[in-house]
Amino acid sequence: MKERLIFHIDVNNAFLSWTAVDLLKKGYPIDIRTIPSVIGGDEEKRRGIVTAKSPVAKKMGVVTAEPLYMARRKCPGLKVFPGDYQLYHRQSDQLYQYFCQFTDKIERFSIDECFLDMTGTELLYPDPIQLAYQMKNEIYEKFGYTVNIGIANNKLCAKMASDFEKPNKVHTLFYYEIEKKMWPLPVTELFMVGKASSKTLMELGIHTIGDLAKMDIQFLRRRFKSQGEMMHHYANGIDFSEVNPEQHNGMNKSISVTETLPKDTDSIYEFKQILMKQAEKVGRQARQEKLYAKTIALIFKTGDFISYSHQIKIMNPTNVTSEIYQYALEVLNKGWRGEPLRLLGIRLSDFTENHNRQLSLFEQEKDLSNHKIQEVMDDISEKYGDGVIIPASLKQKGEERKS
Repeated sequence: MKERLIFHIDVNNAFLSWTAVDLLKKGYPIDIRTIPSVIGGDEEKRRGIVTAKSPVAKKMGVVTAEPLYMARRKCPGLKVFPGDYQLYHRQSDQLYQYFCQFTDKIERFSIDECFLDMTGTELLYPDPIQLAYQMKNEIYEKFGYTVNIGIANNKLCAKMASDFEKPNKVHTLFYYEIEKKMWPLPVTELFMVGKASSKTLMELGIHTIGDLAKMDIQFLRRRFKSQGEMMHHYANGIDFSEVNPEQHNGMNKSISVTETLPKDTDSIYEFKQILMKQAEKVGRQARQEKLYAKTIALIFKTGDFISYSHQIKIMNPTNVTSEIYQYALEVLNKGWRGEPLRLLGIRLSDFTENHNRQLSLFEQEKDLSNHKIQEVMDDISEKYGDGVIIPASLKQKGEERKS
């Protein structure tokens, strides 16, 4: 089996960089990357926090996710610019199109990060490191901002490599480099290890990634359950996940909705309410576009601002709200790690226009009935607004919490 070659490309300080480039194009006299500046949200809607900061602001002590009023105290004269998420999506799409000239196996990990599977391209690009430098330099010349590129034999190590030193760098983390480059790092820097887990690990005397890699996996399973096995694998550079390319058939690549919660919570009852409303929204949009999703994912963001997702692929494509909701609950049960969440969302993807479902005669009649009911519900929602129709199961009193 051919050894994989994976690139991870991460835009340096994406929101601030993209805003800076856009402002310069519009005639703004200063590159906001060179002054004390931040991208900040609406202070009246619990988004009055720093979402991105310039290097100058960082040197003055400004940190991501702190309230804007605290950032202003640290940094007098701080310039605050609003986020423009339509701009960021356009910039993300532009970068994605640039990558398409090198490979068709591209996965958007987030709005400012992509994985590229370059396996099998050695005849076209015999020197992957040279190619990475070419890409990094061309991105700066064409678009006006910098990126980091990590090169490795799997997605985990490629992402770890791209984080080694910033900005505007190329790093490798091949299998034979893990012990030298990754094991000496603090365990806090291992991908997917949050603050709570890091604290527990250090209390157990596990201070570096190497310490974790050498730890008995059975002990970690007992202490951290399934997360312990995952952390042990990651510390040893083990990751078999595939780069999942987006579909290119003229349809929406994905339909998603997220919600920032009023406060961090681990309430299953609240999650169910949110997911039902979100299932209704994404389902209705899919039905309007006559699309059926084969992949349903949940997006999680913790109170520590760690984002992750989990998805399932389904045999029978759907755009029915009740089905999307039930699949979302399945993903929640399998993918949520039990910590309080700040943000929760649903994403539909892998669309088809064909409603090919493997059903019995009885199930076909039931399926037709479900779609007629769904049409009526859509009409009601269009007339009276989202959330008018709520499942009886969500009206129960009290809260269910994950044990």
